[in-house]
Amino acid sequence: MSTVIGNIGMLVTHHPELGTISDAALVLENGVVAWAGPAAAAPAADTAVDAAGRAVVPGFVDSHNHLVFAGDRSAEFAARMAGTPYAAGGIRTTVAATRAATDDELRDRLATLVAQAHRQGSTTLEIKSGYGLSVRDEARSLRLAAEVTEETTYLGAHVVAPGADPTEYLALVCGEMLAECAPHARWIDVFCERGAFDGDAARAVLTAGAARGLIPRVHANQLGPGPGVQLAAEFGAASADHCTYLSDADVDALASSGTVATLLPGVEFSTRSPYPDARRLLAAGVTVAVATDCNPGSCFTSSIPFCLALAVREMRMTPDEALWAVTRGGAAALRRTDVGHLGVGARADVVLLDAPDPVYLAYRPGVPLIAAVWKNGHRIG
Repeated sequence: MSTVIGNIGMLVTHHPELGTISDAALVLENGVVAWAGPAAAAPAADTAVDAAGRAVVPGFVDSHNHLVFAGDRSAEFAARMAGTPYAAGGIRTTVAATRAATDDELRDRLATLVAQAHRQGSTTLEIKSGYGLSVRDEARSLRLAAEVTEETTYLGAHVVAPGADPTEYLALVCGEMLAECAPHARWIDVFCERGAFDGDAARAVLTAGAARGLIPRVHANQLGPGPGVQLAAEFGAASADHCTYLSDADVDALASSGTVATLLPGVEFSTRSPYPDARRLLAAGVTVAVATDCNPGSCFTSSIPFCLALAVREMRMTPDEALWAVTRGGAAALRRTDVGHLGVGARADVVLLDAPDPVYLAYRPGVPLIAAVWKNGHRIG
């Protein structure tokens, strides 16, 4: 079954040979992009969609999420807005609620959040564990996440489990918990920050995960300067996420290692914290991704368009840079070459905007501009 999306005013492919095409068409067949080019030259297809002069972009790649959880932390958000500083300790509140929830309750919440992300144009989602912090609950979180995405991340090293001895908990994360979780995960992550895991502990977690075949990612340098970015570069991590407090050596390490800097501006919005300096990273040649970090505590948004607008307004990225960061940048953070662009052979993940130009995503923040979404060639919104 093939579908041609025709009468596209502006087609942004993010493919180096195709670039941006005006008066374009796109053909989807068997779950992949079969053709892209001028509308006048488009081949016939089984069905046709009239884009009516609107813009088409690749499906968004949201490479940092925490979507398996129960409970609510709206009171914590309200307290922050009233002046209480952000700290990572609220994670324990979500841990208690998640442990108490049934599989079906967690699955239903997860399905709701994924559907919301799809409606916002996100077609690829990375999902972490990290709100179970026990062998049973971390493993079931990853099993549930694997029902909706192949990009699952073991984050037993989110914080030390409530009531646990830090040394004993680290041994659990690197031992029995890892053994149970590794079959359900592609990635391993660690929250390398004050109040969570220091450099030595984070190194132990990443080493153990790599020995199990999991690819490293690191929550790094969010709350202050620290060793997270340097560890990410040393381990060849796919991404270092947050990257708010960076030294010149940190920026150099990211540039030389190829580790993607994943920026999460929704967190700064939701915590009233300083934004990362995207211009500094881009000037150094660092690959930059932008993701939502959807979670119940520090950033409860699943909207990539909102985060894109924040990246433009608050991190001084151009609209083109920000769009690249939520498509090709996110794909790079997940080491994917089949998503984030609309070259021939790419997965048919497509977003039709209710706008003539993708700049409207930043130009009209907060306005619902996602007119239609295809994932694997099937329309999902």
